[in-house]
Amino acid sequence: MAQWDRLRQLPIAYRQQLHELYDRDALPMDVRHYLAPWIEKQEWQRAARDHAFAMVLFQVLLENLDIQHSRFVQEESFLLQHNIRRYKQNFQRYVDDPCALATTILWFLEKEKEILESAELAEKVQLLQVEPEAMETSSQQDLERKLAGLRNEVQCMEHTIICLEEQQDEFDFKFQTQKLEGKQMKTIWLYLHALMSVRSTLSGLNDILDRIQDIIDVLVKKELVEWQRRQQKACIGALDNVCLDQLEKWFSCVAVCLFQVWEFLTKLEELVGKVSYENDPVKAQNPTLQKRVDTLLRDLLKSSFVVETQPSMPQGKGSLVLRTNVQFSVKARLLVKFPELNHSMKVDVSMDNKPPVFCRYRRFNVLGTKIKALNMAESTNGGMVADFRHLTLKEQKSGGGGKGVSDISLSVTEELHIIYFNTVFELKGFSVELQASTLPVVIISNSSQQQSAWASVLWFNMLSQDPKDVMFFANTPAATWPQFGEMLSWQFLSATKRGLDDTQLEMIANKLFGKKPNYDSCTVPWSKFTKENTPDTFWVWFDGILMMVKTYLEDLWRDGLIMGFVTKGKEKSLLKKKKRGTFLLRFSESVIGGITFSWVEITVTGEPDVKTVQPFTKVDLSQIPFHEIIRNYQILEAENVPENPLLYLYPDTPKDKAFGKYYTEKSGEDSPYIKYIKTKLVFVSKENTLEARSPMPSDMAQGEGLEPMNGLCGEAAGESCLSLLSNPA
Repeated sequence: MAQWDRLRQLPIAYRQQLHELYDRDALPMDVRHYLAPWIEKQEWQRAARDHAFAMVLFQVLLENLDIQHSRFVQEESFLLQHNIRRYKQNFQRYVDDPCALATTILWFLEKEKEILESAELAEKVQLLQVEPEAMETSSQQDLERKLAGLRNEVQCMEHTIICLEEQQDEFDFKFQTQKLEGKQMKTIWLYLHALMSVRSTLSGLNDILDRIQDIIDVLVKKELVEWQRRQQKACIGALDNVCLDQLEKWFSCVAVCLFQVWEFLTKLEELVGKVSYENDPVKAQNPTLQKRVDTLLRDLLKSSFVVETQPSMPQGKGSLVLRTNVQFSVKARLLVKFPELNHSMKVDVSMDNKPPVFCRYRRFNVLGTKIKALNMAESTNGGMVADFRHLTLKEQKSGGGGKGVSDISLSVTEELHIIYFNTVFELKGFSVELQASTLPVVIISNSSQQQSAWASVLWFNMLSQDPKDVMFFANTPAATWPQFGEMLSWQFLSATKRGLDDTQLEMIANKLFGKKPNYDSCTVPWSKFTKENTPDTFWVWFDGILMMVKTYLEDLWRDGLIMGFVTKGKEKSLLKKKKRGTFLLRFSESVIGGITFSWVEITVTGEPDVKTVQPFTKVDLSQIPFHEIIRNYQILEAENVPENPLLYLYPDTPKDKAFGKYYTEKSGEDSPYIKYIKTKLVFVSKENTLEARSPMPSDMAQGEGLEPMNGLCGEAAGESCLSLLSNPA
């Protein structure tokens, strides 16, 4: 089924995500809908790199819009005619840069896939009967019981207040009557009875407030803190549940109960105005109770205003990395839901209320639609949200050079900033100012800084327990290996839906610390992650692999066909125990974003001999899929027929069984990759060396003018290293 058709059949919550995705001008939903079959068949990834090819697709897109317009003319669909004509005019801005249009369409298609994958994951979770609603901890169950008890007590108190009001009216009438008749004893009895009822009511209200205080402590100091930590982890790839619906239910329940207590106290104040006694307990205790309610309401409401979706750019590497003059979106949410406040609370956005005072710390202004009303229309589940979708940041001119009282100097990508949201809650005469803040963001001015900025986001959210610590990188803590390894696995899990297993993590630990029986006590300093061995730091190496897998190898990785992270020594020991032709795929340890394969041959003496080809990079993978490289790789022995030495994927899966479902239908001379195959994937065995077979004339075929593609000689130290040779023509 076509991707667009699958999206249209998703549950309403995911269709709402689709509507939010296409609530942008870059690619109108009408165009996506009416041209869906054509859009999904095009090679947008290639077009994003190839200007000529992108221009062809651009022209065909305009022609398709013309065809669609003609169809609407025939159908007399006036509004659709107008829209299609306007969309075509808007697309004209890409006439000088069709690659940008291809990149944009590719981004939308990737985001659609993410929505589909989320829906599929939710469906699997449901089948496993581990829905989020069912995964309640014992503490959450205890909280539910406390809330049920609170609601019951408040309901009983409401009845008590009504009875007390009736009793007070009765007492007032009888008191005056008995007083006139001189029946003093009955008057005293009525007085004592009313006094006991009032005191009992006040004591009950105190008990309710005690219960509310206990619940608020659990909500604010435990449940909300745990959600904030889950959100931090989710921002860097963890699949933690960050849905706020349950918290909203709890916060709203407590708020409703507090406002009911507020009303009870107001009612008691009114009763004092009707009938008052000497040493009236209401007069003595009501102000204290009222002050306590105010404090509890203020604490609850101030904690209930949160950032539901952290700032992110449409085509950024991840959330919390923003670029000046590029639009970003962010969503704030009020967890106390009162429908009568829909559209009445205005939220204002600002930057860095109290920026740190140190040298060269940059300041920024927020531009765009900075004020929005909290409303229930922009939420998939009816929450009170303010969804800011068109904000940008502009750096302020430093003037005097940004003088500070501290000598601390951080790099641009270590400098952290916070975005604030301010609003005022007003209901039933109660008013309080609320403020929410984002997690620290890294602000860059150039796309080349994005990789380094994302490293800072990873490190902060992996380790920091203080979400407002903008001075975190002034004294950066080290990560323990368990923390670090988990974070690395999250990167693959979020990008490809398959994380790293223990064996792969062990290889990475070996690379960082050397061979050890256990790595749990090892630590990784910030400098080792991003600064040592520049420019090819550990993070640059790891991220290069991640980007290669996400861009070119995602299906193979997800199916577990790539061993990936394995040392050359381990690779050799694994293959030497296997039959001839067994091979495995691993990431290069020395070439950024490189993948290679090694296989075992049997020498004439019967000894196993492991051979390794030099790494393939995006230069190769952008021309031919990796599975086609594996399928068509050949070696020509002298006077022999060409042979593919890759027979069994480790440990013993026949190659075609492992990769067959990915093969293109056309093969041999009809293969769309035949030029690459002939020039770069056929090797000639010649005196214990392998040379790429070239279609050039014989006088140039002796090696003159031929250069190794990657020039890598140490990649397979201790093993036969096969050079990939390119045709200089």
